[in-house]
This record gives sequence, C-alpha cells and structure tokens, in this order.
Amino acid sequence: MGRVIIVEGKTDKQRLQQLLDEPVEIVCTYGTLGVVKLEELIAKFSDDEVCVLLDADHAGDKARRLFKQEFPNVRHLYTQRMYREVATTPLTVLAQILVGAHFAVKMPEGEDM
Repeated sequence: MGRVIIVEGKTDKQRLQQLLDEPVEIVCTYGTLGVVKLEELIAKFSDDEVCVLLDADHAGDKARRLFKQEFPNVRHLYTQRMYREVATTPLTVLAQILVGAHFAVKMPEGEDM
C-alpha cells in the first residue's frame, strides 16, 4: 500500500516534491477530470492511501465534488482560499497542510516552518 496525492497540474506537483520527505506518488489530473479519468484513477490506486489537494477555485471545487461522489474514501486536503492555487500557496503553509495529514516534510533551505 502506497501513498498518493492527486493534484491538478505540474506546478502543484513540483511544489509538493520540494517538501515531501517520504516516498509519495504525485499524480496530476491536468485540469479536466471526468468520470472516465476518475474511474481510471480509482482502479489504479484502489489499494493505496489517496489524498486530493486541489486549487480553491471553481474548477477545484467541481473536481472535489466528483471525487466525493465517485471515490468517497479519498482524503481531502485543502489550501486556504486566500491563496486560490496550490502552486501559489506558500511552502510553509503547504508544509503545515502535509504535516496535518501525517506526511513527512522537509523545508527547503532558507524556509522556516
């Protein structure tokens, strides 16, 4: 059983890779997420611990509703609305979100938590 975080885009993935200090597969939806793509994700990661970290905007909210409907066992992580996007959320805030979900994190040099 592995750990997986589903994000919307490549920049989100890169931000998380800067922080994670354990093996975690980060999967990008690349924006559009339909039922077919969601079913593929469910099938691929059904035995894993899956978290979803999406932008705090209309598209992220829509995708999150779809996840809740079709994949109810997924754990939802939230960035603060004031940052809107995972990619623009400060590293310290992302680190706190990840620590709260029991992920091991490391802060890049020059960053304090």
